[in-house]
Amino acid sequence: MSPLEDSGAFGLGLDLAAPARYYPASRSVRSRAGAATVRSGEQWATRYHLRLCISDATVLTTVAIGAQIGRFGFGNPDVSVGQFGIGYGFLSLGIAAAWMLALGIYGSRDARVVGIGSDEYKRVISATTTLLGLLAITFLVFKIDIARGYFALAVPLGVGGLIASRWALRNWLMRQRAFGHYLSRVIVLGRHKDVRYVINQIQKKSGAAYHVVGAALPGSDPRLSVVVGPTAVPVVSTIDSVVDAVRRFEADAVIVAGPLKGGSDYIQKLGWRLEESRTELVLATGLTNVAGPRIHSRPVEGLPLMHVELPQYAGAKHVVKRLLDVVLSGCALLVLAPLFLVLAVLIRLDSPGPVLFRQERIGRAGEKFVMFKFRSMVVTAEEELAGLLGRNEGAGLLFKMKDDPRVTTTGEWLRRYSLDELPQLWNVLRGDMSLVGPRPPLQREVDGYKDRVHRRLYIKPGLTGMWQINGRSALNWQDSVRLDLYYVENWSLTGDLIILWRTARMLKNPVGAY
Repeated sequence: MSPLEDSGAFGLGLDLAAPARYYPASRSVRSRAGAATVRSGEQWATRYHLRLCISDATVLTTVAIGAQIGRFGFGNPDVSVGQFGIGYGFLSLGIAAAWMLALGIYGSRDARVVGIGSDEYKRVISATTTLLGLLAITFLVFKIDIARGYFALAVPLGVGGLIASRWALRNWLMRQRAFGHYLSRVIVLGRHKDVRYVINQIQKKSGAAYHVVGAALPGSDPRLSVVVGPTAVPVVSTIDSVVDAVRRFEADAVIVAGPLKGGSDYIQKLGWRLEESRTELVLATGLTNVAGPRIHSRPVEGLPLMHVELPQYAGAKHVVKRLLDVVLSGCALLVLAPLFLVLAVLIRLDSPGPVLFRQERIGRAGEKFVMFKFRSMVVTAEEELAGLLGRNEGAGLLFKMKDDPRVTTTGEWLRRYSLDELPQLWNVLRGDMSLVGPRPPLQREVDGYKDRVHRRLYIKPGLTGMWQINGRSALNWQDSVRLDLYYVENWSLTGDLIILWRTARMLKNPVGAY
């Protein structure tokens, strides 16, 4: 159990993947890219917001004019508005301006959502959907007869262009952060075990927008640093003198890592003292494995109440998930049929035995099913396993061995590029598995599960999942369980699409596959 699991929720939830502010205080750093001056917080926030505005305006103007050319050619016909006529050129620019306004109203350029997570893309889609509804009502009320073909081109091109441009800007931002730029300088405050846990979570998150410059511990704690892996974070102040440390280190935010002596009264006074320095106050929630979208603040008569949505394991979302599985797996099987044939021939030529490997796995609610894979080991692999248990490099209930002698020559590159997993598309089509989900376990693994780990079986196992895009075989047992439980508690259709996209990208540069 993590230090925060039993600490109780006392404030707003903190998503450690999202920054309190996307900018550091003014300072000079030297990175792999050479010496560079990192802009102050307000400068960077303003400049990045301007980048987004320019990018959105360019995309929407291009799409509006492109849709007009695609529908009408290079002419500029009029659209009737009552007894008047307005050229499609003016209409296109008006729609682009309204789209820009909708993106701003929905906070799609808010510093707390840009750069990481799926919320930025969700707000783009929500703004577009709302705009379409308002335009439809406006056209109906004012009897504006606009060509449907124009909108059929403009809407998908606009959404696709906005998401693509923001994805490109996000990649640029991640590259900058890899060199130490555009990170929020934060001080983590609390008891040692809570501070250590929060710092560890920040450091484990690739692309996290925080740079921890120090820790603040209770005055009775004599430690000079908080050691997290190879990193020693200096203790820069006590809990009572943290505001002075904020000024000395020009911190952008203070993260309260757990419950403190003085409770909400201390938090309130700390917030007042931080107002003078414009430093943000971020409270870590004691709820682990709960994603930000499930947490909502509902103030009642000045009392901030935190509402946590419970995970749902049935209903309309699961119906849509199943439809997505059927459509995508069916199409993939048809498209990949020639590749299946080639791989089958190579496997048979490489070593004797069947092309497909069948193994019993445990699915949703403990139901057993036969999982299919391309055979990547010799046919006597199961019998030889007992003699290799002493060389197990895995942890917990998993058997992993980087240089497993049972793997065939063809099997090595099949595993490296995950091609051996492709026959599981048939399992997805049949309904035994889903495209995205927890890793499908063996019976011996399930027999060793502790109570909370059984929650992995609440939904169908997946062809890919959080484990696939976060290290695969390089993960230890604890991390594998943690990622699977996080997915079970917080899965969403948007999240599934992101995992599928990241899986496709990882196939080009596989990590932890053996």
